[in-house]
Amino acid sequence: MRKYVVALLLLCTWQVVVPAQEVDANLVDAVSFYTNGQNKKARKLLKTLSIAQPENDAVWYYLSLSALKDRDIEAACEASAKAVALDSTNYWYRYTAARLSMLQNKEDEGIARYEALVKDFPDKDGTWYELLDLYLKNQKYEQALKALDEIEKQRGLSEEVVRTRYDVYTAMGRQDEGAAILEKFNEQYSVPSVLSMLGDYYLADYKDSLALVRYEEALMLDSAYLPAVLGKSEVYRHMRRYPDYFKTLEPFFSSKDVSASSKSMYIGNLTRSLDPKILQIHRAGFDSLAVMAGAAHPTDSTLLTTIGSYYYSTGREKEAGKWFRQSADLYPESLTQAATYVQYLQLQQDWEALRERSLQGYEHFNNLAFLDYANLASYNLEDWDSIISNSQMMLNRFPKDKEICLNAWTQLGDAYHSKGDNKNAYKAYKNALKINPDYAPVLNNYAYYLCEEGKDLKKAYNMSKKTIEQEPDNATYLDTFAWILHLMGKDIEAKPFFKHAMLYGGKESAVILRHYATVLEALGEADTAKIYRSQAARLDASGKQ
Repeated sequence: MRKYVVALLLLCTWQVVVPAQEVDANLVDAVSFYTNGQNKKARKLLKTLSIAQPENDAVWYYLSLSALKDRDIEAACEASAKAVALDSTNYWYRYTAARLSMLQNKEDEGIARYEALVKDFPDKDGTWYELLDLYLKNQKYEQALKALDEIEKQRGLSEEVVRTRYDVYTAMGRQDEGAAILEKFNEQYSVPSVLSMLGDYYLADYKDSLALVRYEEALMLDSAYLPAVLGKSEVYRHMRRYPDYFKTLEPFFSSKDVSASSKSMYIGNLTRSLDPKILQIHRAGFDSLAVMAGAAHPTDSTLLTTIGSYYYSTGREKEAGKWFRQSADLYPESLTQAATYVQYLQLQQDWEALRERSLQGYEHFNNLAFLDYANLASYNLEDWDSIISNSQMMLNRFPKDKEICLNAWTQLGDAYHSKGDNKNAYKAYKNALKINPDYAPVLNNYAYYLCEEGKDLKKAYNMSKKTIEQEPDNATYLDTFAWILHLMGKDIEAKPFFKHAMLYGGKESAVILRHYATVLEALGEADTAKIYRSQAARLDASGKQ
């Protein structure tokens, strides 16, 4: 046995001892595999070569790259470290090691490696940009300023350097110094971006007139420069010069070259941030901007929906519906647009249209949420047969989905009860409770309808008790339980539950108020009962139940 092991070891040793010229040829093959996207072959060959000639720094370097391509960071770091150890004068070896440190989230180590790189390889000025990004990312602003000094020394003064320096000073709370640098640059080189940044600075400092001058200078250089257009319009808005504000924005909203997403974002921000009174006073101007945007992009669903939201938020609900419907009709394959329009119809309580659109949505997208909306519409239309039909369809199509079936049996029970068919209602509720014996909505309704009929109060009591144990602050469940106690002749026990219900919305229900009044009368508290009956009568008069 020992002789066999020795022979095997000798065989393994012989296999990895390969002449240097053959290793070099194989390395060329490995690099070729790597560059041609055959990384698996490259990495396998490189691993073999690293064993055959562990002193070959290039092998370790390409092995680190191939491991990195496979996202094997640990192996990449190990191979990279060996390459650097073998030849620390190679820029690319050390650059890769620095990148790998960042991928490992070793920020301090990575920054130290980049700092060593710019020191040892000063001619590689591109490294300064990456080091600058690291300084900015890690909020090392003083170091970032020194990096900018070095970049400027190597490449000269540039718009990019000046703008970045301004951003750094702003982050340091030294915005005035940053603005002075922008102004100094502007004396030599006038460019729209720097002028627009100066406009933003003066606008934020409430120097509207000076901001306006800088924005107009930017627009003289480039009349379509959007940051300056938007900045100038903001100056006019600050000055409450709304005619000028609208006129300035017209090219932005009417241009087909400006993206629909930019306009959508602007309208959305306006809707959320502007004083509703301002929107109302200058409604015609804001409307014109929205219409221009819609005309420029008549088929962009996001923009159309945003315009609809603008009209809705300013109280023009019917006008909003036109935009929502237009978007839904233009994109019949869009679930989002269909759902938005259905939700709008629900808010409008347009039950006929809601049912029609919801059924279309269900058939098209096979999404059960649409069927729930259809049933909601049918409930408000008192079309119980439609709810029963839809619920049966849910049971037939999804017989093994417990959640869907639970919902279907619940809606069936409620619909049958509303139709006056308590026999089938109770059957449906029983089927729902087979799926989930603790489902509070069914337990509550089943219990309440039983007590309405004066049937099986003990069963109703036990079911209702479960609901208030689950949701002790639910006014509806408290009312059911307390009313059952009253029917069982336990008015003293019922009173605390009604009092609790009053704290959690019971005063908004005429039914609950009347029930409480009845219990109070049974307890001899006629004067207090009269107060609650009066409150119930007011709710009845207002149409609330």
